Amino acid sequence: MHLPDDCLFFIFEKFDSSVDRESFGLTCHRLLHIQNSSRKSLEFGCSFSRLNHLLSKTTIDIDSFILDKLINRFRRLELLSLCGCVNLLDSGLSQLQNHGSKLRSLYLDCCFKVTDTGLSSVAIGCPNLSFISLYRCSVTDNGLELLAKSCLFLKDVNLEWCSLITDSGIFSITNNCRELRAIKISHCENIKGVGFEGCSQTLACLEADFCKLEPEGIMGILSGGGLEYLNVSSHSWCIRGDGLRAIGGGFGKNLRTLNLRLCRTVGDETIMEISKGCPLLQEWNLSLCTGIGLVGWESIGIYCHNLEKIHVNGCRGLCDRGLLALRNGCERLSVIYVTRCQRVSSLAITLFKIARWDVELKLEEVMCIMPKHFF
Repeated sequence: MHLPDDCLFFIFEKFDSSVDRESFGLTCHRLLHIQNSSRKSLEFGCSFSRLNHLLSKTTIDIDSFILDKLINRFRRLELLSLCGCVNLLDSGLSQLQNHGSKLRSLYLDCCFKVTDTGLSSVAIGCPNLSFISLYRCSVTDNGLELLAKSCLFLKDVNLEWCSLITDSGIFSITNNCRELRAIKISHCENIKGVGFEGCSQTLACLEADFCKLEPEGIMGILSGGGLEYLNVSSHSWCIRGDGLRAIGGGFGKNLRTLNLRLCRTVGDETIMEISKGCPLLQEWNLSLCTGIGLVGWESIGIYCHNLEKIHVNGCRGLCDRGLLALRNGCERLSVIYVTRCQRVSSLAITLFKIARWDVELKLEEVMCIMPKHFF
């Protein structure tokens, strides 16, 4: 066979059928090499769905030896998913030092035995990485610092349930990765938020529910000025004072989606500040924010001209007059999620439906409101 490799690569890419691709590789060693070099993604049977985080029924125990061989075979991978490989050791990632230069996305969710040592292999061999998920990995600030200093093009980082991470590790990421677009730090109780101070304006998405954020941390999170989606739900038990008021202080002016679910200490003054300071807000989850009174609901009606969806499930402070304020204001409103609002009468609901027939009242509760184009 005298065709150059470039031509063979071109021919291989034209095959639509997986059967044809496998048959191509079985023809001879040279064509097998072409097939191996053309593979762009690798996801194991033990990997759980990145959409619902449920483990697959069919599991394969991937050890370091097997992974070492596979990475050595498929040297042009752009996506590697090792989600659920609970027995994978740091040594299994060592081949990435030699063959990870093409890798763009790496999923290590629930790789409980992967530590800073394994992350150092990623840092050394994957300089073009743009996405990494370390959900429930045993990594520390030292590992994140190594990663951040080598993978400068990181855009999306998932650190959910990484309990050893502090603001020092977050600062390493935000200070070095200036193209950072989205980050998840949910359930990271050692992160106060100050590590985000001076973050890039490219940071548009932050998931930080069940974190022990401080008022200064909220200011740091907003310091880049580019946030479009912010989830700081379930903070009623940890934020001191009225720290969430900073969201409306100017740096949150680009926010489109805000999740304050279960922030029970949020009161009228905070709601008024956010209503005034976030003019582009389109969806706002205030479910179980029991501290909001009439003044807060009236300020939403007056200032939130672009609001399209609002969640008021379990808001004990919402009464007929509060619903009237939303009805008379919020001219772009299309959906209200409303259940368990005991002070709202059936008459008020009926009058709302008559006056705002274009608004759908949904008797359901939505937990996640993060826009689909993130993560």
